Amino acid sequence: MSRLVLVTGSSGFVGGHAVAAAHVAGDVRLRLLVRKPPPETGTQVGSVRGNRTGSVPGDRTGSGAGDRTGSVRRERRERRDRIDYVQGDLTDPASLRGVCDGVDAVVHCASQVGGDPRLLCEVNDLGTRALVEEARRAGVERFVYLSTAAVLGRGPFHGVRPAAAPVAPVSDTSRTRAAAERHVLAAGGIVLRPHLVYGVGDRWVIPGVLMLLRELGAGPHGWGGRQSVVDAGTLGRALMAAALAPAAPAARVRFVNHPEPVPGSLLMSAVADLYGLLPASVPGIGAEAARARVRDNPTARHHLELLAADHWFTDDRLWTDLGCDPGAGFAQRLSRYADWYRSRRPVPDHSRPFAALSASAASSGS
Repeated sequence: MSRLVLVTGSSGFVGGHAVAAAHVAGDVRLRLLVRKPPPETGTQVGSVRGNRTGSVPGDRTGSGAGDRTGSVRRERRERRDRIDYVQGDLTDPASLRGVCDGVDAVVHCASQVGGDPRLLCEVNDLGTRALVEEARRAGVERFVYLSTAAVLGRGPFHGVRPAAAPVAPVSDTSRTRAAAERHVLAAGGIVLRPHLVYGVGDRWVIPGVLMLLRELGAGPHGWGGRQSVVDAGTLGRALMAAALAPAAPAARVRFVNHPEPVPGSLLMSAVADLYGLLPASVPGIGAEAARARVRDNPTARHHLELLAADHWFTDDRLWTDLGCDPGAGFAQRLSRYADWYRSRRPVPDHSRPFAALSASAASSGS
């Protein structure tokens, strides 16, 4: 019997990849919590109505060579039939009533990053608490929350295991996400903490490194800590695996990163190569000179301090426990996303997964 999974944040960076992973997983039905459903669904407030009454975006005869085949149309119809939308807003707990009815698992990817501290609290802290309470009322078996290693603070972190470092957030965003973790763990849920996430849809990690390189005009010389990284496609599969595994992992707080940390110097040189920057003849720059050069650029300064120190988290049994393969390392995977990063294409509209995610899922496969 297929399992019904509620996904929040499906229109966002990682949430969309979790939706793609569900399509690949097979016998999974999806319910997407959205503030405003796609116009084809006709979803009403408080209802759980599928997309069966609407057209399939992008599935118009003659719109492209691939769409002329019956197999592509059948695949999209099958995806459409496995997706329901339910309207709700984490800032309005009353709107969440009923969204978890009949659900087997929740994959909670929605979060607010930066901005108004009150909104951060409403979405990340109070919104997660309300969703957890609704899931508990509905008897949901599994609740998986996408958090961040930033709840542990600035570091440095040298091969830190999940239970080895205290929660010590330093920003409003990480403080409210740490509060969300507490609600999830108190209800017996699972927390996954990635560090740096890259891949299709990334607007922060690789673009931030690129900004830093352009500000410095050089690569690092004698500095660059090891960084835990994971691509968004692999992270999406890990989230869905945690939701669908026959038994919940024994440890409920997990670091979800590729097993091999990436030296900051390698990360920067890979990005430089990706964009054709900094030929070998350009000498590197030392840490103190680099800090002086980015003193007036807060974003570049943030990325410099991040990459200058170790942020290396380890969780030896994670991938075995989830039954997932972390796949190739950073350098090989980044090359797969080179065209996307260089093209500056828009982030795929993951709120329309049966039309938009096929290419995204393919590009993020192992």
